[in-house]
Amino acid sequence: MSESWRTRLARLAFNLFPAYRGTGGRVTHVESDWSEIRVKLPHSWRTRNYMGTIFGGSIYGAVDPMHAMLLIKRLGDDYEVWDKSASVEYKRPAETTLYATCEMPDAEVEAVREALETQASVERAYTIDLTDAAGEVYATVENVVHVSTAT
Repeated sequence: MSESWRTRLARLAFNLFPAYRGTGGRVTHVESDWSEIRVKLPHSWRTRNYMGTIFGGSIYGAVDPMHAMLLIKRLGDDYEVWDKSASVEYKRPAETTLYATCEMPDAEVEAVREALETQASVERAYTIDLTDAAGEVYATVENVVHVSTAT
């Protein structure tokens, strides 16, 4: 699949949104069915910390909203979705551009819907690896997302 004109527009809006823009991260691709978002986090003067590596806040901030956004778009208006908690495991200092792919497969969307048929709310944990171009992992972010039916 590829981007649609709507997801291209959403990508542009996302990258211009001040809170996200401040992370230094850039959304590079949004799948037309909202099943995947790809992010690029350059090692630059805007993302560098005192030690010359990518600032941990930029690493986390670049991928923070992605799984919640995918669920919001895939579930629709009948559901409330928000980030509940997160943790970051830094594996090595990043002195290179990092990349992340955030996915929300059909099976996961259906599992959330099914869980909400018998529960008032559900919390799901999603893991994202930030890697260099060769696939070496520099950080792993785990986001816990809360989902409930809209009231």
